[in-house]
Amino acid sequence: MKNTLKFGAATAVAALALAGCGAAPESASGDQSGTDQSGAAAGSVKACMVSDSGGFDDKSFNQSGHEGMDRAKTELGVEVDYAESQQDSDFVPNIENMVQGGCDLIVGVGFLMADAMNEAALKYPDVKFALVDSTFADAPENSKALVFNTAEAAYLAGYASAGMTTTGKVGTYLGMQIPSTAVFADGFADGIAKYNEANGTSVQLLGWDKEAQTGMATGDFTDTSKGKQFTTQLIQQGADIIMPVAGPVGEGTLAAAKEAGNASVVWVDADGFETQPDYGDIILTSVMKEIGQAVFDTVKTVQDDSWTHDDYIGTIANGGVGIAPFHDFDSKVSDELKSQISDLESQIKDGTITVESENSPS
Repeated sequence: MKNTLKFGAATAVAALALAGCGAAPESASGDQSGTDQSGAAAGSVKACMVSDSGGFDDKSFNQSGHEGMDRAKTELGVEVDYAESQQDSDFVPNIENMVQGGCDLIVGVGFLMADAMNEAALKYPDVKFALVDSTFADAPENSKALVFNTAEAAYLAGYASAGMTTTGKVGTYLGMQIPSTAVFADGFADGIAKYNEANGTSVQLLGWDKEAQTGMATGDFTDTSKGKQFTTQLIQQGADIIMPVAGPVGEGTLAAAKEAGNASVVWVDADGFETQPDYGDIILTSVMKEIGQAVFDTVKTVQDDSWTHDDYIGTIANGGVGIAPFHDFDSKVSDELKSQISDLESQIKDGTITVESENSPS
């Protein structure tokens, strides 16, 4: 791998833990649906996961969660089971099947599962429930939210994008406009504004108005053709760097940017250079959430009987969010820009800079 500038969770050797400091996440693989049991001793923990409609091969947050569960199976010896939702109506029956299957912990992946997970947590107080990207409305004692202040990492990506654009315009769009997507766009907008303030420039952000909380949104996380359409529109308007916050829909952005030949992409959730290897040469960086680590740590607390109801919030400071290396773009990013981003990361980490978004978890 090239010598790259590394930031936050994407590169820290010591990553987040829910109560303390844990090791950085490792890539894991496994079956993506159905039972996938470890053969652990009788009486051991059974940890289960239900995807949202994006599925476990979304190269984004569902996949990251699956990798965390796979890691728990391998390293902790727990028994695991998976249910892959094809549509929203699958959430309730999939969760119910997991409860009936004897799961000690059920992890739901995605904001869209919030209602179904909250209902199940209230219905089954003896089962533990963890939810990625959303809190529980009623916050029962057997629930735990795994949420991420991605505005902080997106701020760094926005600053980097403003420093790398050659047209003076960058773009973003959402899948569904929900807090867990809008928080990316808010941080991205503020990072661009910070670059303009620090460097006397006037880089524009297309596709999102933070103050008005409105912008481009495809309305789902599955239609890649919409992602391609939106990206093409942004490129036609002059944007040469695009950040899709839309799960698998972002694959349409990669295709459109590749075809355009003069645009690059900021990926989200996972390191797109690793998860989208066919497009690594057009991915500037990625805004990363260490979902896999959060899932692993949650399973571990159930196994060692240290579970708490307290929500986990991933930040730059605890290694829960960060930006990925520049990979193929490393030689194109100036040392000055790298230094500025590193300084900003340090200031966010120590609290000198507070990245504010009404969509940030609290």
